[in-house]
Amino acid sequence: MEINELTPAERRVWDAFPRGEGVDFRTDPDETGEGGESWGPERTLRADVLAELLLNGPRIVGQVPGLNIRGARITGKLNLRYAVIEHPIRVRACWFERKPLLFGAQLRTFVVNDSTLPGLTANSVRVDVWLKLSCCRITGPVRLSGARIAGGLFLRRAVIGTPPGEGAPEEAQEPPLQINHADIGTDVIAMELTVHGQTRINGTTVGGQINLDDARLLAPGGTALHAETLTVGTDVRAMRAQLHGRINLTGSRIPGQLNLAYARFVNPGGVALRASSCTIGEVWLRSCETIQGGVNLRRSQFDLLHMPPETWPQQIRIDGLTYRTLAPHLPAEERLPALEREESGYLPYAYEQLAAAYRTVGDEAAARTVQLAKLRRHRRTLPRHTRLWGLLQDGTVGYGFRPLRAAGWLLALLLTGTIAYTLAPPRPLKAGEAPDFNAVFYTIDLMLPIIGFGQESAYAPSGWYQWLSYLLIVTGWILATTTAAGVSRSLRRQ
Repeated sequence: MEINELTPAERRVWDAFPRGEGVDFRTDPDETGEGGESWGPERTLRADVLAELLLNGPRIVGQVPGLNIRGARITGKLNLRYAVIEHPIRVRACWFERKPLLFGAQLRTFVVNDSTLPGLTANSVRVDVWLKLSCCRITGPVRLSGARIAGGLFLRRAVIGTPPGEGAPEEAQEPPLQINHADIGTDVIAMELTVHGQTRINGTTVGGQINLDDARLLAPGGTALHAETLTVGTDVRAMRAQLHGRINLTGSRIPGQLNLAYARFVNPGGVALRASSCTIGEVWLRSCETIQGGVNLRRSQFDLLHMPPETWPQQIRIDGLTYRTLAPHLPAEERLPALEREESGYLPYAYEQLAAAYRTVGDEAAARTVQLAKLRRHRRTLPRHTRLWGLLQDGTVGYGFRPLRAAGWLLALLLTGTIAYTLAPPRPLKAGEAPDFNAVFYTIDLMLPIIGFGQESAYAPSGWYQWLSYLLIVTGWILATTTAAGVSRSLRRQ
């Protein structure tokens, strides 16, 4: 391109490029790229000129060239497809007429802040340092699938996509943010990001963390975040995020925290949070509102699950969910109602897992309460005619988890028998040969079949006292049998 073909604005940028100096066209230091379509020729740059400058621009020995412009209106398409650019590209408060094309390009750094773009096509781009789109308003799709960014990806305070009814018809069905199968060396910083539509990061690897604190992912009735098989080096944060639509983290690997504290999940009639087959260090759902929609955590493994009972929705799927500890530590009675909401019905493993979590923190009483609830829930699944034995075990000894109940029953029966036979002692079977009668030990002889004090065989009651003896014998056998069954069940679990 001949130098005499440049406009005055382009000439300023051309002359500043060899020394990496900035060119500022703004009339207000707080100006952004919004409304840039009305800017005049004094701050208009052709995209072809910028591409020529980056590819074949002048050099000065001893100087580091670079593109650094602010407050410009960029017309045409910035086409750097497959280009190799060794110079930094820094753009601030600019307005782009057409979406930049960086497909397959190799860049040193690409920084666009406070600008307005109709989209960005940068699939398979290679960036040596970082790629920034912070505080930008991007109306069309941002395509970063297959990108390789050695540093970080910055999307802080960006607004991507358009609300329903305002987008271009041909792009209405395309996810506005696509970062599938990308490789990002450090972090993805996307605090206060707003995306109208689906965000896709399937199969992406992030060396550090993903920070979505205060983000707004808005896809009502659809999938707001599609992040299957995501792998990160440390954490995924989305504190205080507004998540409208399904959040899908199936198969993800997060060794640190999945921190969703104070987040709001809204997907009524569908699944609001799907984190099945995941391996995650800590899952934090602290201080969240009740999730509007289902939760699917099937076959996942967590070291810590921090989820208050009031956060669980009405429909959950937790078959195969494994967690080491559960927080906050609450009485078992407050945790058990959530297990009743399992879509598949009664799941013995869910109760065993909850009991194991209580044992991990040394709360054996809560663990026994969970085990008792499990057996009661199981009893409800049996035919009516087979529930009687379970009712007897529950009412007498609490399936072995309430042994003091047996002692209470025995004490009550002992007092009844002692009083009755003290008032009306039974007659001896052989006068002169029977030992002295003792109402207490006679009652014990009747109730406990494995103990013999010689009283039962020496005396024979009559009338209704004989029926009382039958009742004591039968009750004693039932208590002994149910206690042995309950103790045996408890020992097998230990």
